[in-house]
Amino acid sequence: MERIVDMVEHQVIAAVRSEEELDTALGSEVNVIFLMMGTIENLRELVGKVKNNGKHAFVHFDFIEGIASDRSGVQYMANQIKPDGILSTRNHLIGVAKENGMKAIQRLFLIDSTAIRNGMKAIRSSGADAVEIMPGIMPKVIRELTGMTDLPIIAGGLIREEEEVLEALKAGALAVSVGEPDLWRMKL
Repeated sequence: MERIVDMVEHQVIAAVRSEEELDTALGSEVNVIFLMMGTIENLRELVGKVKNNGKHAFVHFDFIEGIASDRSGVQYMANQIKPDGILSTRNHLIGVAKENGMKAIQRLFLIDSTAIRNGMKAIRSSGADAVEIMPGIMPKVIRELTGMTDLPIIAGGLIREEEEVLEALKAGALAVSVGEPDLWRMKL
């Protein structure tokens, strides 16, 4: 099974929130797309569109309408929708995704030192393949976390400029997920 570090060829990941943004991302340099939208009715089509364009599809499980955030919902996602993986803030979904053959990225909101400590405990117990930290504009925290875990770090949230992307990568992030289409065309 391919590792996330091997999937990421372009270190900017497109975080898309609409079908228009998805079309833009499909024509960009990115090779990994985080689907931050979708419903039980259209998600299979969206994931298929990503994969048919030779890119990797990760679904933000917490944002999908019509699929329960439980074991059965994750199994449905794995067996019927078939993305490369999921993102979630919910620890229990990460393990179930792994059991069902999907990659799993644990999202962490790091608002203070306690959130960092609790987040590290969460990723150790969840079995995640990678961790996305938010907000991603914290190079010092990215450096700290890369020393605390062997998991790949993805920086996300509030990154709006090329300089911020480069700072996160220099600090040790494997990749940066951004919702700003202009950044999807960055040459790295």
